[in-house]
Amino acid sequence: MSQSAPASLISDDDKNAIYKRITLRLIPFIFICYLFNYLDRVNVGFAKLQMLDALKFSETVYGLGAGIFFIGYVLCGVPSNLALTRFGPRRWIAVMMIGWGLLSTCLMFVTTPTGFYTLRFFTGAAEAGFFPGVVLYLSQWFPTFRRGRIMALFMCAIPVSGLIGGPFSGWILSHFAAGQGGLAGWQWMFLLQGVPTVALGALAIFLLSDSFANAKWLGAKERAVLEADHALDALNKPATTTDSLLAVFKNPAIWAFGLIYFCIQSGVYAINFWLPSIIKNMGFSDTLVIGWISAIPYLLAAVFMLLVGRSADLHKERRWHLVVPMLMGALGLVIAVNFAAQPVIAILGLTLATMGALTGLPMFWPVPTAMLSAGAAAGGLALINSMGQMAGFLSPYLVGFVKDATGSTDVALYVLAAVIVGGSLLALRMTRGMTHA
Repeated sequence: MSQSAPASLISDDDKNAIYKRITLRLIPFIFICYLFNYLDRVNVGFAKLQMLDALKFSETVYGLGAGIFFIGYVLCGVPSNLALTRFGPRRWIAVMMIGWGLLSTCLMFVTTPTGFYTLRFFTGAAEAGFFPGVVLYLSQWFPTFRRGRIMALFMCAIPVSGLIGGPFSGWILSHFAAGQGGLAGWQWMFLLQGVPTVALGALAIFLLSDSFANAKWLGAKERAVLEADHALDALNKPATTTDSLLAVFKNPAIWAFGLIYFCIQSGVYAINFWLPSIIKNMGFSDTLVIGWISAIPYLLAAVFMLLVGRSADLHKERRWHLVVPMLMGALGLVIAVNFAAQPVIAILGLTLATMGALTGLPMFWPVPTAMLSAGAAAGGLALINSMGQMAGFLSPYLVGFVKDATGSTDVALYVLAAVIVGGSLLALRMTRGMTHA
């Protein structure tokens, strides 16, 4: 790239090379951080296979403990994201990761429902600003038309956490079932999956840059390209008259996006927290086998997520790339319920649901980041994410309550499928008139 060429004269190939360099510098580390973030959030789904019998917890106690995480998450989401903008992503991400890593590890010492609820609540509070903070962080590096693939690469950590975490969690539960070192298998799982998060938090201080403006590994011309692209991006966003938190809460678009995200997450968390149990109820009893079977939906979801993200950017189309995966998620849940007695078809249904629901996540975020003004972004993205995470409380609790009351998860999964369909209809309404993103 010429050192004298202004940003406007740099070729598309040179721009692509710049963004490829940024992607390779940022995404692998953030991907690994999010992988452990998601693993620490949902590993109670596997711990449940041994934890409930060991501690004499009911299904309702488990569902409440799994879900109460998100009360802390929702309460702290907006203030945590505002703190990230105050102290800088590098420092705040490190603080959050070290905090939730220690709290998640401490779940190995739980003996009572109260202790379970307390640790899950504070773990949620510690994690609250990570995801919306990273979404905001990436939106400050990549312009709108490049965010489909970037969000897919970043959020591919969700299915990969299932792909790796399922067999890994199953192996831990099986290998340590005899209680080596005075710890049960479920206790070893919290230990071995929590400690690496603390180490990653410490590394964030050294590996992340707060913004491209102060990234020492970028040249002046490369920074000029990013500044020009973001200036062009800003012209297509609505003007804002205030950056106040009150204005964010009064913005109806933010609440609508939050409701859509809630609907997507309802399906996602139903799958994440109950997939191992649903597979077990199909007749599989070996925890290692359950782990390997649970990896199948996540593997295909990872591939599908990347393909859809690439297609959305190439076609500069967001609307149907969001809605179609959402409808796939609802259809998959219905198939899994109706064919529960036929394991092969049921697994196919769960796979379709996982592919659709998880792909809806990265396809959702480019929409509000493109439509919200810069002033509304920090608080708005956090509020949207917090609303979506309420599904993390309500969805597993609903499934657990229905399972205790009826002996089956069928009714709950039907309700969640209907919620996803409702969200897809709202998404169609909110994205009406979007010409590109």
